[in-house]
Amino acid sequence: MDHVRDAAAGVELRQLRGFLALADELNFTHAADRLGVGQPALTRSLRALEAGLGVRLVERTTRRVALTDAGLRLRDELAPLIGRLDDTLRAAAGSGPALLRLGFPSLLPEACARLNAEFEAATGAGIRLVRRDAELAGLASGACDIAVVRGELPPGAAVRSLVLLHEPRTAVVARGAAELAGRRVVDWADLADLPLVVNTVTGTTRPDLWPAARRPRLACTADNLDEWLEAVAAGHGVGVVPEPVARRHDHPGLRRVRLKHAPPVAVRLVVPARDAHPLAERYFAAAAGEVS
Repeated sequence: MDHVRDAAAGVELRQLRGFLALADELNFTHAADRLGVGQPALTRSLRALEAGLGVRLVERTTRRVALTDAGLRLRDELAPLIGRLDDTLRAAAGSGPALLRLGFPSLLPEACARLNAEFEAATGAGIRLVRRDAELAGLASGACDIAVVRGELPPGAAVRSLVLLHEPRTAVVARGAAELAGRRVVDWADLADLPLVVNTVTGTTRPDLWPAARRPRLACTADNLDEWLEAVAAGHGVGVVPEPVARRHDHPGLRRVRLKHAPPVAVRLVVPARDAHPLAERYFAAAAGEVS
């Protein structure tokens, strides 16, 4: 028990916020930029936190950053607590009405505009929109209280989810590329013969959506939507995204190709499985009433 008290006494709030940013981005450079600090400072902060707790939280190699089991547990337990702390500090400072942070990657569905307006009218609370190119749109790291995400949930995600709607998929290719040249419509099955560019963080289309006997070749990967757009525009391969996302993020170097028989993309509302923000629970319940 004394060891636990000593560990807690040595932990600083900035260290916890730094860890959560890193857990969200899984990239030291991106996390440091988000926090407005240098990468060496973030690295020192993480090392101090690990030393204070006496446990390894992050595994770092030259190619990737991943959370350890202890890091995953800390992230899941810490994220809602930091959100509540921010609410308490905001209230103590008298900084206005209660605020719900709604996370999303790339594009918020049009259906959320009505949900947001009805929620604000019913509760008097405000909604802050938070874009995060991260799994669960930053919900796991506490960057938001509730999130709208597309596609399948990460395995083992500690969340409750609700399907709001489904969106059709569309293909995008570089203008002038040999792939799908001159075609306005293509069958989903025919994409299996083409190289595929995949957004590994928030993307919704990967080779394993096709039958194992006939799948697209993975041409290259990207860590966010902007990198993915540029990779497809550079002609590295074909990309597939929900049609509203393709329309919203139009690119002069790309053209869209309509897909036939493509599986639709589920758009989900997600909240933490435990200790969700009370306002997030109200938003979730209101959305459930809309789609039931």
